[in-house]
Amino acid sequence: MLRKSQARQACLLLGVSTSFVVQVAIAASSGGLQGHVQSEQDHRPLANARVEIRETGASTSTASDGGFAFKDLPPGDYTLAITVGKQAAVEQAVHVDDAAVTTRDITLASSTASLASVTVNSRRNDIARAKQEVAPNMINVMTAEEIRKLPDVNAGEAVRRVPGVSLESDTGEGRFVNIRGLDADLTGTTFGGVRLPPTNTASPFGGGRAVAFDSIPAGIIGSILVTKTNKPEQDAEALGGTVEITPKSVPLSGKPFIEAKLGSGIEPLRNTGIKELGLTFGGRFGGSDNVPKDGQPVAYSDHPFSFIGTLSYYEDRRGVDDLEASYVDGQPVVPDKAFASLEQRYYNYHRKRHGYGGELAYEPDAANKWYVRYYDAGYTETVSRNRLLLNFPGNPTVNADGSFTEQGVSFDKTLRDEKETIDTKVFTIGGKNDLGGMKIDYWLAHTVGSYDKPYDYNSDFSNPGPSTVNYNNTASPNYPTYNIVSGGSPLDTSAYTLTGFNNGTQQNTTREWSTAANVTIPTHFTAAENEEIKFGAAARLRKNTQTIGAFTYSAVPAIPLSQAAGGSSVTYYNDHYQNGPQINQDLIRSAYQSGVGFVQNTLADAATAARGAADNKENVYALYGQYQFGFGKLGILTGLRAELTRATFRGNAVSTQTDSSGNTTYPVQPVSANSNYSNFFPSLQMRYEFAPSLVGRAIYSSTIARPGFNQTSAAININPGGDFVSQGNPGLKPTTADNIDLSIEHYLSQGGIASFGVFNKSLSNYVVSKVSTQTFPNDGLFAGFTGPAKVFTYDNISSARVYGAELNYEQRFHGLPGLLSGLGTSFNWTWVHSRLEIRPGEFQSLPSTSKNTANATLFYERNGVDMRLAAYYVGRNLFGVGSSAATDIYSEPRFSMDFGASYAIRQNYSIYLNVKNLTNTALKFTEGTENRPIQRETYGKTIQVGVTASY
Repeated sequence: MLRKSQARQACLLLGVSTSFVVQVAIAASSGGLQGHVQSEQDHRPLANARVEIRETGASTSTASDGGFAFKDLPPGDYTLAITVGKQAAVEQAVHVDDAAVTTRDITLASSTASLASVTVNSRRNDIARAKQEVAPNMINVMTAEEIRKLPDVNAGEAVRRVPGVSLESDTGEGRFVNIRGLDADLTGTTFGGVRLPPTNTASPFGGGRAVAFDSIPAGIIGSILVTKTNKPEQDAEALGGTVEITPKSVPLSGKPFIEAKLGSGIEPLRNTGIKELGLTFGGRFGGSDNVPKDGQPVAYSDHPFSFIGTLSYYEDRRGVDDLEASYVDGQPVVPDKAFASLEQRYYNYHRKRHGYGGELAYEPDAANKWYVRYYDAGYTETVSRNRLLLNFPGNPTVNADGSFTEQGVSFDKTLRDEKETIDTKVFTIGGKNDLGGMKIDYWLAHTVGSYDKPYDYNSDFSNPGPSTVNYNNTASPNYPTYNIVSGGSPLDTSAYTLTGFNNGTQQNTTREWSTAANVTIPTHFTAAENEEIKFGAAARLRKNTQTIGAFTYSAVPAIPLSQAAGGSSVTYYNDHYQNGPQINQDLIRSAYQSGVGFVQNTLADAATAARGAADNKENVYALYGQYQFGFGKLGILTGLRAELTRATFRGNAVSTQTDSSGNTTYPVQPVSANSNYSNFFPSLQMRYEFAPSLVGRAIYSSTIARPGFNQTSAAININPGGDFVSQGNPGLKPTTADNIDLSIEHYLSQGGIASFGVFNKSLSNYVVSKVSTQTFPNDGLFAGFTGPAKVFTYDNISSARVYGAELNYEQRFHGLPGLLSGLGTSFNWTWVHSRLEIRPGEFQSLPSTSKNTANATLFYERNGVDMRLAAYYVGRNLFGVGSSAATDIYSEPRFSMDFGASYAIRQNYSIYLNVKNLTNTALKFTEGTENRPIQRETYGKTIQVGVTASY
């Protein structure tokens, strides 16, 4: 890590150097689109052919060598119309990248008389694949057209289809995204180029930086781009990679349009319904009335304004059947499989997911554009969890058949009644201008990511028993059996009384102001058509706050469960278990709101709220410069990015102290800490075109992952009675990585590909949880400590490593005869190996690293029919780090299948049928080296039907 003065000098030097290069290259001309038109038979150039861009009205005539060129084109998808003589025009789609010259050679039938019947059509996946092919770095692109072909309702479920991406799921949906086996907190996420803040801060490993992808509906997505090797112009906080979610945009034709989706469905597990609505509309307007009758403008100035709006709504009431267990952990005295508890959890979720927003732009010509956009995405969810809990004392008798018998077992019936809202808001204003020899773009954005839990009521009805229970969790670990040998029944409501109640609230909000400005200058120092120098500056000013409310009670009204439960007994989990009648949540709410019989632990709750309070700031300032050039078939992009981080963390140190009379107090002291550091990120990315459709890449890049606010928290929880201190570590260093990538890519017709690549990531200062001992002074907040105490915190380890390989294949078999020509298939597989010292002397794979991840799809596209059967597999991975190998938690392998089908009744109307989770795949977690099941939940299938329309 460089000192502060060195970092500032380096950033200044970078700015001065790039400014000097600007002055050298300021007169250089800009790029755009170029190519040649030639005959199919003898490849002779076709001179004086008219080439027109439909969307802008710009046109030119081919030279004697068939060449044509257009300058100053903004990035996007265009339609070329080529006219020879008086014959009908031939159309071909082409994609133009940002600040690059796109080359497209066009071959026409040798006889101009035959041109009247020729039309060259382009598919969206062709354009997406072309963008991947010409990119100087490693990317994967997925369009909205591809996303809607499968029952992926959120951004996470869609992006998992991309090679190298795996998904962490919860409540039956994809939530957090891992790239190349790295924890979701190490993945960068942007929306329209603006970095997204976290919403659900309960990420698997506590960093709290991961974006919850289940809050982003698939219906507002225009495309998804996964970047695996960052360019210097991109935010370096992307240790695993970056997921760019691009909102929908107005078609380049500018013609007014509307797309609508109306759907319903059923989730058979609880026999509950689905509501789905999508609407996108827009077009260009304003300006001249001198527009052709077909409504299509011939130049930007005809309709300089454009607007696009989009709305997505998805509501379901998913059920979850869950079985969870904990173990005694008393080996070797107590057998490894001895239960400490068994929980039968019966869930009902009600989620309303929304996404809406739009963009208003002013684009008077191809050289200038200004825009303002706003998007809001998230969901509100309520959950009702009825739970039957078997509490085992932990001293069983082992029977000859491997089962256990235990006395003194008690039961609990509990209800969780909770509501939460997760939301992301993105506001952006920006523009881009071609100044003739230099292009600039700039934006200012404000984002808000929020998590709001207004209530979390938890009521506990106890049945003290005692009972004698015989259980067997060895013969069938997924479905352990038990029977009551003696004592009361856990289903007898008359034996239960309300003995506990608590409520909790939480608000966690991350606000960020960000801005960036970039300058692009085409140069001609080499013969490369896309040669350019680009430099810029950026800043992100982030503020994170958290408040919690705790409401616990030393006394509650003794309400019998026989009065608080209603309805028939619930049988669930594939008819394996009975949970008894459900607890009436309205009755519990009413009793709580009346306040009669509830005695709050006011002092302890205030201390809990103080422990959870946080006020953090993190500002990141960046400068970068990059140079893209080449020699013949070799393209090179190199550059350097510098980022300065300035952070402040504020919280409370809270102690729990008990005097000689047994009175407990909770002294509170505000604490704060600063963290300042600077980093440099060099990059060298090379692309070699062995043949027009065969590309090789060799890339070095560098990235960073900053520790999460939970990990750098200044808060301290001091407990002399428990002889421990738990705290964050504001002095944590960020994790950095040096990345090497090699790949070979063969691009096939109709958007197909066959590629293979390898990668290696060398990580420094990886963040892990740490347990140590420390002696504290026996005074002040630490009064009561008399010897070494345990300290729970976070620390950096010096190094870790991740390496692996990716295989990707997709092809459409249009060469097959007849109906078989609609067949196609795709397959991708990622293998990852990782290693770190998880505890002193113990080496393990990195958290979230699945050794194998794969997707396979069989599809059919012909005559308006689109069907696909998609399979997804993710291997076992470390999900939670325990105090020893015996208590580490693992997410078990998952294999799932989805089906999507649509039929175009007419040109503007389609119907669809989707089935999600055909295999009823369970989410399963195990503990320790013996793979003891601690959680297994199932969701059943989801069936979706509906209609789409476009005009």
